[in-house]
Amino acid sequence: MSSTTGAWPPPREFWTDTLPEKTDGMRRPHLFKGVVPTSAANAASVLEGFAAIRRAHAAGVEITANARVYVGEEHRPDLVDKVLAAGAWPQSDFVAWMQEQVGAERFSLVLNTLESVSEPLAAGLGEFVGALLDGWGVPAGGAELVAFVGNYSGTAFGVHEGYENAFLTHYGPGVKDFYCWPAEEYRKLTGGSDPLYGDYTWLLEHGEHFALEPGDALFLPERVFHVGRQSEFSVSVAIPLYTFPDAAVARGWIAPDLLENLLASEPDTDAGRPSPMQPLTAGPGELARRLGAVAADAFSAAAERATAAAEQHAHQRWHTVLSNGGWQQTDLDLARDEAAAAFAAAELTPGTSVTVRTPYQLMVTGRQAFLRGCETAADPAVLTPALVERLNTGPTTLPDDPAVIAAIRTLGATGGLSLTTTPEETA
Repeated sequence: MSSTTGAWPPPREFWTDTLPEKTDGMRRPHLFKGVVPTSAANAASVLEGFAAIRRAHAAGVEITANARVYVGEEHRPDLVDKVLAAGAWPQSDFVAWMQEQVGAERFSLVLNTLESVSEPLAAGLGEFVGALLDGWGVPAGGAELVAFVGNYSGTAFGVHEGYENAFLTHYGPGVKDFYCWPAEEYRKLTGGSDPLYGDYTWLLEHGEHFALEPGDALFLPERVFHVGRQSEFSVSVAIPLYTFPDAAVARGWIAPDLLENLLASEPDTDAGRPSPMQPLTAGPGELARRLGAVAADAFSAAAERATAAAEQHAHQRWHTVLSNGGWQQTDLDLARDEAAAAFAAAELTPGTSVTVRTPYQLMVTGRQAFLRGCETAADPAVLTPALVERLNTGPTTLPDDPAVIAAIRTLGATGGLSLTTTPEETA
């Protein structure tokens, strides 16, 4: 089944009414036709993102975004450096260029974290993610852009399970045939949950089939098994929504921070004093008692502080994701670093006009400012609600106020601001 959204980005009623209705409450895949206009994202913009990864590689700049190369279902890390270091591909002949680099007719190129190397993709598909945040909700881990580029006959990961809700957007030029199976049905058909590689054509007739054409978006619910197949070169971009289990967040971030503070053992403190030597004849009992007492005291104190620690973590995570336009936080963000460097080189004077870059948001809470996933100190008397709103909604001319200009300079280091005019241009 398929349908259209009728607008870009999809309006709020799409998220509140249409999507739940068409997907049985976000439990079934559904294909939405002609959703993404070429002005928002297209195959060329994805290849430009790949070119940015290659540019960083040539310059020796470490970035989070990465490329993986597959020939058939075989992962070929040995070919990555060759693909990244090769000369530029001829215009309109990317396929032949890739075939030459990998020494094979069919190939798959997977690009992760494209939002961190491509301002156009982050902005264009950020409209989609922004509408999703408003109409559906906020994924606590943010969203990512993962591109699948090639003429492969089947997804290199085989028939596999997706662990999070996602949208697969397609840009052609070829059609992608996509097959999906509910987890329970897949287990009955295959006898387990492991990915299926090789010849799985027998399984396809049991799957739900979708034919993705340029501009289409397929909703993929979490825990659905799937595989993509194609006979011609095409480009697709998946937008996974990272929610993470609550227990995983508590285990990975909240608990370690709490216990690190409670069990700090710096030298010259009572907690840092070495334990005494333990008599050999007494066995490990006394050591176990001492360690048990320290651990029990720490866990008791952690329980008392857990709610406050969770509130602090949730506050920071919430504003980090929203200020970053819904994208996941990335430390080695090439596009952010380049935007910050460009802003740092600009001269800020009264009359200069600046704005928040799309799709990011400036958010000020108390004495904290969040922009493009970064946090800085803020003076709410300087970054007033009126000024924040103006910066978020369009170009804002800087006043003759050193405190405001200094605050804008600090925010510019996040890569979330751009210069729109200079005093000379408005004179």
